[in-house]
Amino acid sequence: MRRLAIALLTTAAGLSLFAGGVSAQDDQGDDPTPDTVVTPGGATIAPVDVLQVSGFMDDILVAEIRDAIERADDSGAQALILQVNSDGTVVDDRVVEALLEDIATAPVPIGVWVGPTGSRFYGPAAQMLAVADVTGMAPGARVGYFGVPLSIPSAEIDFGIAEETLRNGSVGLSEARALDIFRQRINDEGVPTVTSMLQAMNGYEELGVILVTTEQVVTDDGNTRFDTVAIVRFSKLSLIDQLFHTVASPPVAYLLLLTGLALLVFEFFTAGVGVAGVVGAVCTFLAFSGLAVLPTRTWAVVVIGLAMLAFSVDVQVGIPRFWTGVGLVLTVIGTWFLFEPLPGASMRPGWIALITGVGGIALTFVVGMPNMVRTRFATPTIGREWMIGELGTVIDDVDPDGVVEVGNGRWRARTNRATPVMRGDEIRVAAIDGITLEVEPLEGAAKDYRERRGASDDAEPPVETVTDGQLSP
Repeated sequence: MRRLAIALLTTAAGLSLFAGGVSAQDDQGDDPTPDTVVTPGGATIAPVDVLQVSGFMDDILVAEIRDAIERADDSGAQALILQVNSDGTVVDDRVVEALLEDIATAPVPIGVWVGPTGSRFYGPAAQMLAVADVTGMAPGARVGYFGVPLSIPSAEIDFGIAEETLRNGSVGLSEARALDIFRQRINDEGVPTVTSMLQAMNGYEELGVILVTTEQVVTDDGNTRFDTVAIVRFSKLSLIDQLFHTVASPPVAYLLLLTGLALLVFEFFTAGVGVAGVVGAVCTFLAFSGLAVLPTRTWAVVVIGLAMLAFSVDVQVGIPRFWTGVGLVLTVIGTWFLFEPLPGASMRPGWIALITGVGGIALTFVVGMPNMVRTRFATPTIGREWMIGELGTVIDDVDPDGVVEVGNGRWRARTNRATPVMRGDEIRVAAIDGITLEVEPLEGAAKDYRERRGASDDAEPPVETVTDGQLSP
């Protein structure tokens, strides 16, 4: 416990210092000076900010979007584009409503682009498509599962004929265009890239200001293309925010939970300097940080905790037996039911995460258990001869392997004979094989080795002769 407490305190202090250092570094690096472009005619073109919004819409992403809007306004950006790929929303509807209100009343035009190809935008937060100034979607992307339309003071969230479809379902690009979901000035086969989104925003007028993001250029062969003229500034989460946002992903939180708990068990049952405890404490802390954000079933977390206790029973004994099997079954059950599903998104960890998690636990406690026990029970081989003949007590049935207590220490043991020795019985050490003691019951045991050793120290052993087939001194 002392090592674990030290590990937790050290971890907390380290994370605090690290977070403080990164935050200070980020604050010092903010530069409100706009990256403007001056055209040959003397016109000034302000930059366009692009924020990458990826993963479940949690408090961290919501706060980052609000900060991005403020940064765009402070730095003189002419627009902000949110590049979105989100499988669901894990914040309260009131938080989403506040975010929608901020987007609807933003001092700079807001564009929402669901991309690149294969991206998703599910959950109530996807209703920002109704309040953003310009919206677009890449081919192969999908939007939907909006839920019940939310309400904000400054705008009406209305998707028209698409509302019923989007409430409990999703649509791809062709269906979205047919339902007239998007707000954009171009009519093409989707918005495949950020450059296409800039083109879609070109010419948009907000408060008397017309956005200038691209220009039409005639090539030498007579074709036309659109070149980006505004400087595009990409931004994403800071290091610390990205860390806590990443651990709020189902497979990451799940793997961190198993890894952390397994390492803590390892720390409790092995001899070491606490490295496993420190790493396990960090993993467990991060896992619970993610689980607190996600729709987690508490009873499933308890089941996984009970699985670790079951593994600990056999680790205490040193042999994978019944309780190891119980632990594996409980791990599978807890894994399968760990998360509540979200509309449109299965929260169960993928097959890779499942195989990695359950397989890793199985290898750790079935294959790696002998190594745990070896480090727990091992002492230097040289100088242990004194134990031969010593008496001890059986801690766990030696049948044929078990655990005994000799000399105020616990040891792996096996029977010197076929007869098992039960818990609580007294035994005598007959031999030592590596780090395993060979023991025998006192009743019917061989001659006391200590007495034999003591007799040899005091006198020469008697000479035995054979008389009529019998041994005699």
